[in-house]
Amino acid sequence: MSRSRALQYYVFTRLLLAPLMLWTITTVVFLLLRATPGDPVDAILGPRAPEAAKEALRSQLGLKGSLWQQYFDYMGNLLHLNLGTSLTSRGETVWQIIQNHFPATVELALFSMIVALALGITVGAVAASHPDTVWDTGGRLFGIITYAVPPFWAGMLFQLIFAVQLGWFPLGTRFPVTVPAPEGWSGLYTLDSLFTGSWMQLGVALYYLFLPCVTLGLLLSGIFERIVRVNLKQTLKADYVEAARARGIPELRIVLAHALKNAMIPVITVLGLTFAALLGGAILTEVTFSWPGLANRLYEAISLRDYPTVQGIVVFFAAIVVLASILIDVLNACVDPRIRY
Repeated sequence: MSRSRALQYYVFTRLLLAPLMLWTITTVVFLLLRATPGDPVDAILGPRAPEAAKEALRSQLGLKGSLWQQYFDYMGNLLHLNLGTSLTSRGETVWQIIQNHFPATVELALFSMIVALALGITVGAVAASHPDTVWDTGGRLFGIITYAVPPFWAGMLFQLIFAVQLGWFPLGTRFPVTVPAPEGWSGLYTLDSLFTGSWMQLGVALYYLFLPCVTLGLLLSGIFERIVRVNLKQTLKADYVEAARARGIPELRIVLAHALKNAMIPVITVLGLTFAALLGGAILTEVTFSWPGLANRLYEAISLRDYPTVQGIVVFFAAIVVLASILIDVLNACVDPRIRY
């Protein structure tokens, strides 16, 4: 089988397995939500509400039937791409919640990934090009510390230092209420500001985005630092690198133009896994900085036991991670011709 045919077969197999993965995740979330103690009707009406009102609300929300009936009803709606209606936001569908809050999460994730890649690759390259020195030790400690620090703790620490003590950045939220927010088709404030040519709004959006994205990007950069450092060390010992040094090519050019390019191949592979970690870290970061994203909305739905919202957002996130994983595999195969499927 040729390499292109093997890659097509691999992608086709992954696409067939994607619905099975999503069904498994949906089922697990459905059962876990209903296994935890508490009643969403009590969360909406309060524990002292009349029993008749509770029964009427259960019937309206589809929670009155048996567990199997609720499960089959939900899966039937899911097959028709109907994620249901939020229990706590009356009249608002889950798709509307995703449409309203997902752009904020995308903006935070994109800028955090840029920070993570820039820091991780830079620190990893410096540490690998200076083996067994203080730079190498510092890079190793940087990777361990940034990978181990909890996102919510780092967020609160940065808020205390840079927002409360120094007053350089705001404590949280995405945009001040005193300034009109950018309007556009994307929902990304930075992109919409560029399209409309509003430099003031762009500056405000970046100002409020800086502290959350640096917090999340810094904690994710340790993953890339460790991978770049280990792989670049091995690449710098390769024969073609020794040959380049023998020809008198400067060391900086060897690292940037030759060795680093090959050391970046594993980084592409890890991008898919890091994307899943990015969504998980975004939940804690958005809650800490009161960022009005979809991850923060998921946290609120979990607190209020809003079954449809939690299930819909989790399925939506899971679909993104599955598709991102497939795209990363395809990109990795295109970059590295040695990969066979």
